[in-house]
Amino acid sequence: MSSFDFDLFVIGAGSGGVRAGRIAARYGARVAVAEEYRVGGTCVIRGCVPKKLFVYASKFAEEFEDAVGFGWTTDKVSFDWSTLIENKDKEIDRLNKAYIRNLEGAGAELILERATAVDAHTVMLASGRKVTARYILVATGATPFVPRHLPGHELAITSNEAFHLERLPSRIVIVGGGYIAVEFAGIFSGLGVETILVYRGEQILRGFDDDIRNHLATEMKKKGIELRMQSDIARIDRSGDGVRVTLNDGAGFGAGQIMFATGRIPNVTGLGLDAAGVELTPHMAVKVDARSKTNVDSIYAVGDVTNRVNLTPVAIREGHAFADTVFGGKPVEVDHSLIPTAVFSQPEIGTVGLTEQQARQGFKSVDIYKTSFRPMKHTLSGRDERTLMKLVVDGDTDRVLGCHIAGPDAGEMAQLLGISIRLGAKKSDFDATMAVHPTAAEELVTLREKWVPGK
Repeated sequence: MSSFDFDLFVIGAGSGGVRAGRIAARYGARVAVAEEYRVGGTCVIRGCVPKKLFVYASKFAEEFEDAVGFGWTTDKVSFDWSTLIENKDKEIDRLNKAYIRNLEGAGAELILERATAVDAHTVMLASGRKVTARYILVATGATPFVPRHLPGHELAITSNEAFHLERLPSRIVIVGGGYIAVEFAGIFSGLGVETILVYRGEQILRGFDDDIRNHLATEMKKKGIELRMQSDIARIDRSGDGVRVTLNDGAGFGAGQIMFATGRIPNVTGLGLDAAGVELTPHMAVKVDARSKTNVDSIYAVGDVTNRVNLTPVAIREGHAFADTVFGGKPVEVDHSLIPTAVFSQPEIGTVGLTEQQARQGFKSVDIYKTSFRPMKHTLSGRDERTLMKLVVDGDTDRVLGCHIAGPDAGEMAQLLGISIRLGAKKSDFDATMAVHPTAAEELVTLREKWVPGK
């Protein structure tokens, strides 16, 4: 009989923690999972799931407009924010219950309290109860970053609060240029909110392929979103029911809300990791090795709290790999390369592999194939929106190094392209594949002419 209360104690019931707990329990481990809020974590409760529902909602305005070109009349169309919030909350409740059911069904014990580490094998619950475990897994995710030095920062909201606004503002300022910022800019703009995006960089979506970045910026402007690049917020003041925003160049304007989407930081504050001797990185993430183990042999960490690749599927994979390694006798190291990624901007982005810039830095010869075209749907809708597709190819071996798409269903395409590129598909393999016609995706297998700068 073990001298520990549990074989595994998981702090945090997000996607990574729940998957680790479920798989470990199936291997026969005695598992407890502690969560102070709701089960499901950022993605399910306050992230990708409600955000995708909001993206769907925001697209209907254009869908109604486009329908006219196909013979429909849309005279009596209206939108009610409170209905969207109510229905979104019902879906989140359903998912929360499903996560609890699946976790407990696997044999794990759910403890709805905050837990903090005491030492290498002990955690303290908010109730004052101490629990021991052979292994501790930290899976507390990340939290939105708001610059605390900024005058008036307390007046700003983040994506967390955006899902629970009592009413839509007439104007919103979104600060940031990453995927959360551009996604919410599309959401609010699509729901009829005057939207201004402020970003201190030269172009949105730093780290993505430059052609994709420029294409998305152009399309966002077409939709009426104001992009203020190389700008930053100097201060925020209360103004009536809203705020007054002052930029670093002295420009000022009013808004109903200002939302910060300037990244997320690992959620390590108050977890007792210092007491347990766990090392953090310079960016205050939990430092782990290739198998998610910290410098303390009995403590592991997965997901956004480690600040490796902050995506829900990555956290799930890391959690599963941890359980396989520690309890399943199957050591696994997660491969963080070639991760397919979707940005639910408008238009949507799907990408996998190297950008053109990354490829040119690492390969002697790089061939580029790309096309921009008007989607078939808009030949009748009349909408001025274009799709961009791009293949990055090793000129010496013909291997496809990266694929980047901006257009409808780009995320769906990226998932399947991820398989092909991971398997080492060559451009000739794409060429030899029959096209599915008429689709946008067929462009990926009919691209023949290399792109030449300036041509």
